[in-house]
This record gives sequence, C-alpha cells and structure tokens, in this order.
Amino acid sequence: MHAFVHRTTRTLALVGAAAAAGLLLSACGTDGGGGTSGSDHSGPSAAAPSTATAAAPGPFNDADVMFAQMMIPHHEQALEMAGLAEGRAQDPEVKQLVTAIEQAQDPEIQKMKAWLKGWGRPESAGDGSGGHGSGGHAMAGMLSDKDMQGLAAVTGRDFDRMFARLMIAHHDGAVAMAEDERRNGRNATAKSLADDVVRTQSAEVTELRKILDRL
Repeated sequence: MHAFVHRTTRTLALVGAAAAAGLLLSACGTDGGGGTSGSDHSGPSAAAPSTATAAAPGPFNDADVMFAQMMIPHHEQALEMAGLAEGRAQDPEVKQLVTAIEQAQDPEIQKMKAWLKGWGRPESAGDGSGGHGSGGHAMAGMLSDKDMQGLAAVTGRDFDRMFARLMIAHHDGAVAMAEDERRNGRNATAKSLADDVVRTQSAEVTELRKILDRL
C-alpha cells in the first residue's frame, strides 16, 4: 500500500514538471517565430476574417499586391469596353468574345479585391480615388478617354474593327503584367491567376487578330 502511494505521488510530480516545462517552451515560442524579411509578408493577421485568408492563403510580397492593384482597374476598363458592344457590335465572333471577357474578368476582379482586403492593402496603388485617372497611365494597354469616346461613337463593322484593335493592345498589356507577376510574385493563388490571364488573354488575342484580318 505504501509503495503504491509512493509511485502515484512520484508520477503526479513528473506530470506536473512536464506541464510546467511545456508552458515555458510555448511562452518562449511566441517570441520569434516566422518573421519575414524585405518585402515578403506572412499573410493576413490572426485578426483578419477567415474568408480573406481563404481567398489567397500563404505568404505574399509587394509584387502580388501591385499585380492586384493594377489588374483591377485594367479589368474594369475591359468590362467598360465590353459594355460598349451592346447595340454596337455586329460580328458574331466579336459578340462571343465580349461575353467571354465579361464572364472571366468580373469574377477575377472580385477575387483580387478579396485578396487585397485579406492582405490589409488598399484597392488602389495611388493616393487618389482609385479610378482610371489614378496611375492608369502607367498600365500597359490602358485606353485613353479619347480612345473610349471613339469606340463609343462607332457601330457595326467599324465598331468591330476598332474594338478588336483596341482590345488586342489592352490584352497585350494585361499579359505583360501577368508575366511580371509570374516572375516576381510570391503568392501561389495570385500566380495561378496570372497563369490564367496569360493563357486566356493570349488565346483571345489570337482570335481577335483573325477577326481583324477578316473584317
């Protein structure tokens, strides 16, 4: 009986010591973990919404942020161009491409906005309102106000030709931005979208060139 009590007391003492050691180690472990250097970031903070974390999990860097901030207004202008096709476009293949652009780029805009929210970054890289005038000149392929007005002023075959020509330049700019993200970005989700942009918009440029040759 005395031996049993002795063994039990010794066991409890060992368990208590192990628990104390575990608490000490965990307290030390909160000090220095996962710091990142340079422009890399470890991702959304613990206080960020879980939906934001799911949107673009993992580390990200400044190239990922810039890609999203620049591609959002770039996509928005493509949607504006597509919107002008309503009542103006005549060619069936142009109309099909307009639908494809709308179906692909609007969801991508929402994804990129979710990334930036989860990363704690603004939607616009500039300090203005974030419209096309805020830094838009720096983005390859972006149309000027004069280009947009010219596109809105034509219909039928003239619209189809101008739309194809302007959208080729616009897509070429998006592909260049996406290729830069593939080279310099860090976030796997952002790089995957960049892959999609390169693949999809390069294929659409090929189609647009064929349409332009035919018109």
